Amino acid sequence: MKIVVIFLLLINLCDNGFGQSVEQKEIPRDTSYTPYQTWVKIRKEFPQAEIVKPLLPKGVKAEYEVVYTTISETPFGKRDLHLDVFRPKKAGIYPALLLVHGGGWRSGNRTLQEHIAQQIANHGYVTATIEYRLSPEAIYPAAVYDLKAAIRFLRSKAQHYNIDPDRIAISGSSAGGQLAALIGMTSNIKKFDGNEGDLKISTKIQSIIDMDGILDFADPNESGKDTDPSKPSAGAWWFGATYKQAPEKWIEASPIVYAGKDTPPICFINSALPRFHAGRDSVITILKAHRIYSEVHTLPNTPHPFWLFHPWFEPTVGYMVAFLDKTLK
Repeated sequence: MKIVVIFLLLINLCDNGFGQSVEQKEIPRDTSYTPYQTWVKIRKEFPQAEIVKPLLPKGVKAEYEVVYTTISETPFGKRDLHLDVFRPKKAGIYPALLLVHGGGWRSGNRTLQEHIAQQIANHGYVTATIEYRLSPEAIYPAAVYDLKAAIRFLRSKAQHYNIDPDRIAISGSSAGGQLAALIGMTSNIKKFDGNEGDLKISTKIQSIIDMDGILDFADPNESGKDTDPSKPSAGAWWFGATYKQAPEKWIEASPIVYAGKDTPPICFINSALPRFHAGRDSVITILKAHRIYSEVHTLPNTPHPFWLFHPWFEPTVGYMVAFLDKTLK
């Protein structure tokens, strides 16, 4: 009888918090950015907008929930980061494309790029949508380190996924576009490498696609946002400080700083909203001076997240495939 009583007391202690220190804390997530919620916001101005649904082509196979890196020490315990891979069923060696979702470095997830990844895979590419840590979980530069690790992982698994390791591109939308440009322009800069994965493997990128991702955080459209302390900007959340508080961080994360002779070719696909073109024209001027190829496609009468909706999805994929064919094939 005494043994039973002691056993019940131990269970009660555990239920009331005894031993809670060994439990993993839940990762904070901002789920405000979804295709549906975005459609609700834009439908009045753009009644023709229809959400694009993922559709796996017959000639493409998918592999989901692949762990590309594990971070052993975080405030939330051991942390696995995942990617989803889409590749042609037909045998062969293919160029690869990493796709980085947007959401203000704070919200969203890799499924926001799935519809694009599936269709580009159908054109003869291995594509991967990438999970990375967002600002509620870890501020800059954690996301940069994560994406660099994803490149190393795919290069290390090139034979398994039928990837040509010398033909890897990166694309991104909005915040993902800024990250894609930064990743693509900083292959030779060690401070952006982090310590995830095999650091001996190159993170070099052969071409970049930037969809409405800003290139210059010092632009007034970004640096001048934080006028109300009760409403911090997406940048302030990501950097952990406003531009006025820590301009060096904002400038350090601006891809324009690294544009130069080693920059890969870039394709810019833009909405009709100029604020999301910050730094683009200046970067193009730099690239021209070094005879590096770039192209710009601005879709008229479009909302910012045009890639999520018909009738803009098909032309967006068309621009992407044409650019990838030109720079990787």
